[in-house]
Amino acid sequence: MSKTFKIDHILPLIEYGHFHYGENKVQEAYDKWSQIKEKNKNIKLHLIGRLQTNKVKLAVKLFDFIHSLDSKKLANKISLQEKEQNLKTKLFIQVNIGDEEQKSGISKNELLDFYSYCKSLNLDIIGLMCIPPINQDSSKYFAEMKNLSKKLNLNELSMGMSSDYVNAVENRSTFIRVGSKIFGQRH
Repeated sequence: MSKTFKIDHILPLIEYGHFHYGENKVQEAYDKWSQIKEKNKNIKLHLIGRLQTNKVKLAVKLFDFIHSLDSKKLANKISLQEKEQNLKTKLFIQVNIGDEEQKSGISKNELLDFYSYCKSLNLDIIGLMCIPPINQDSSKYFAEMKNLSKKLNLNELSMGMSSDYVNAVENRSTFIRVGSKIFGQRH
């Protein structure tokens, strides 16, 4: 997770050979990464923050992965932009695994229908993403995500941050969102 860090803080990691980076905001990521990504085709950018529909055009252009697909409206916009730009983005459906009102994501009960809808749009759904409730043991939520992913026959799981990535990996997470353990605390 390179969000909020300036590119000069990230360049040593790129030089070392790390090529996957996560960002939270589309415009901030575009300003930071567009030139570097042009020069280095190995870099893969992940949008992990919420994607507003008015930012989809730029997001599809810049990001290789979007981890926060959470509505039919957003799915329609992504599909339209992929066709217009002749690009394909790897997508994760964000699941509101804790059924929290303040969090985005598809409810577990609506997941199968939403997944089918996305596939009907020819979207490249590669996995599921979640952010479990804070101050609770994340293991039970990660285990539930692992089971949901198996039911949909999806190979990728985006879950786990600096504080709970070990639990996530133990539950088959393939993408962890570690920032502070690498870069230190955000400024």
